[in-house]
Amino acid sequence: MGDSDHLIPLPGPGPDGSRQPPAGTPAPWETADRVQAALDGAAGPEPPRPPVCPHCGLTGDRRPTYAGQHVLLEPRLTVPAHLVPGGHRWHLDGNGTAWNGGLDEPPPGATCRIPHQLACPGLALDEIRPWRWLTAVREHNALAARHRSDAEGARGVLPDAG
Repeated sequence: MGDSDHLIPLPGPGPDGSRQPPAGTPAPWETADRVQAALDGAAGPEPPRPPVCPHCGLTGDRRPTYAGQHVLLEPRLTVPAHLVPGGHRWHLDGNGTAWNGGLDEPPPGATCRIPHQLACPGLALDEIRPWRWLTAVREHNALAARHRSDAEGARGVLPDAG
């Protein structure tokens, strides 16, 4: 047997050779990250624009997020995390990067920052929807009540049709 019988093909140079997408191609998770960033309130003006709220004109504390967006935080305000609706609790890492605490219950004594949009005088609470999770619970309960009402109505005696 010669060595030529056991050749192992090596990938060629270029994006196809290493199974990497070409430079500038969005990663599969980037769209989801951008949607999540928008839901989390990470909709601050991107540099080089100034960190000014487009709704009220006030300056905020702009911080980068791990999703590649920026969030405009309420400046110089740290609050007890249990007072802030889930999804609006922002924390800063040692490098200044902001991350959202999500819907998980914060540990006792935890503090957080809030996005400026939550305190913005230019937005109504209906536009911000800080209690999205509560809206989902209310919709679920309305559906459950409707199903229960329909089921109770079906148990009654049917009218004599003739």
